[in-house]
Amino acid sequence: MGIFSRGAAVPPPPLDLPYDPTSLEGLAARWMRWVAGIGPMHNPISDTTGDDAAIDQPGDVWFLAGTFGGAATRRVTVPAGVPILLPAFNMWQFPTADPPEPVPGAFGRVELDATPVETVLVSTPVPFLVQGARLNPVTRTRKPLPAVVTGWWALIDPLAPGEHLLHATGGDGGGFEVDVTVHLTVAP
Repeated sequence: MGIFSRGAAVPPPPLDLPYDPTSLEGLAARWMRWVAGIGPMHNPISDTTGDDAAIDQPGDVWFLAGTFGGAATRRVTVPAGVPILLPAFNMWQFPTADPPEPVPGAFGRVELDATPVETVLVSTPVPFLVQGARLNPVTRTRKPLPAVVTGWWALIDPLAPGEHLLHATGGDGGGFEVDVTVHLTVAP
C-alpha cells in the first residue's frame, strides 16, 4: 500500500478499566466513555426528545443521560431485562492523574413512577482512559485522555414491560442544575 493510500484505519487497542465493569465505579466510567464516544450531532446529553438515547448502548445495562444544565423531557424505549443507569448529577475531570474534586453541595434525586429511587454518590478515584468521538461534547477529542467522574447515580433494576415515568434532578449546589423527565417504554 502506498504512503498516501486510504486503507482501513487500524482500530485503537481496548482501553482497560481500573474497576470491575459491573461495579458502580465501573458503570460510571463506562457511562462517561459512552457519552464521549458519541459525536456532537446526536449526543444523548444534548438530546431534547429521546431520539438519540439508543445510540451505542451496551447489552448489559441501559444508560440514560442528563443534560448540560437545564431541563429536558424525553421519550425512550428500553429493552426488558436490563438495568438502567443514570446520573442525577455528575461532573468529570480530564486530563487528570488525581481523584475527582469533591462537590460539597452536590445533590441528586430520582423518582420512578412517583416513588423515590436510591441515589448513590459514586466517584472514580483512579483515572481511566476515555477515547471519544471526534468533537464529542465531553472531551472534545479522539485522543485517549485520563479522566475521573463523580456524582449522584441511580442504578435501577430491570423494569416490567410497559410505560414508566422517570424523573431525575440534581445539581452542584451552586446554581448548576439538571432536571430530566423520561417517559420510558419497556419493550417486552
